[in-house]
Amino acid sequence: MPERFVFFSSPHLAGLTVAVVSVVLIALFRTSLKSKKFRYGLAGLLVASEASLYVWYTITDQWGWFALPFQLCTVTLWLSAAVLITRNRTLYEVTFFLGILGAFQALLTPYLTESFPSFRYFHFFGAHIAIIAASVYMTAAEGFRPTAKSVFRAMLWLNVLAIPAATANTVTGYNFMFLARKPPTASLLDFLAPWPWYIVQLEIVALALCFLLLGTVKGVDYCYRMFRRG
Repeated sequence: MPERFVFFSSPHLAGLTVAVVSVVLIALFRTSLKSKKFRYGLAGLLVASEASLYVWYTITDQWGWFALPFQLCTVTLWLSAAVLITRNRTLYEVTFFLGILGAFQALLTPYLTESFPSFRYFHFFGAHIAIIAASVYMTAAEGFRPTAKSVFRAMLWLNVLAIPAATANTVTGYNFMFLARKPPTASLLDFLAPWPWYIVQLEIVALALCFLLLGTVKGVDYCYRMFRRG
């Protein structure tokens, strides 16, 4: 039987290490990886990870309201697969900001009970790493770039996606996108005010993090240009 998941335990650190290595490898080998075959393969990995979860729900008879696709990372997973297949720049803006930030937060403070070597452990880290990898690939290999305007468009999408999630919370009593209450495990929300005020604070935090991510991309681009000139 797998042990209970513990924050920053060896399995957690291993998952974070794989995430960092994956991002670095995509950035380093971006020219070699640029191909329809790789894009479709990564999209297939995203779809397969979610399909395997549904199969696991069926095999273990664990279907419930939580399986509805209203969590932010579930939405950005499907959108990331769509971006890889279609190369749609509008969807890229959504997945770059919401996908990377949402998956990064999930990896840092996983909402997970079972640790290595459970299926849920591998699915959780595999799916969230793939979400980040999709946006990193589209940025590093395909040359897509976020803009200041795309930050606000991504924030608009975040609020639009919150509407069906909040509606589902009211109907089912579940906690999609953590809009109904804070998660029982440690998370960024622990540093914010009680419900519902943390939702307002999250808007500000999300906006700030989007601009931080945008600045990071611009900073990396600038350093790369300086390196090439040198």
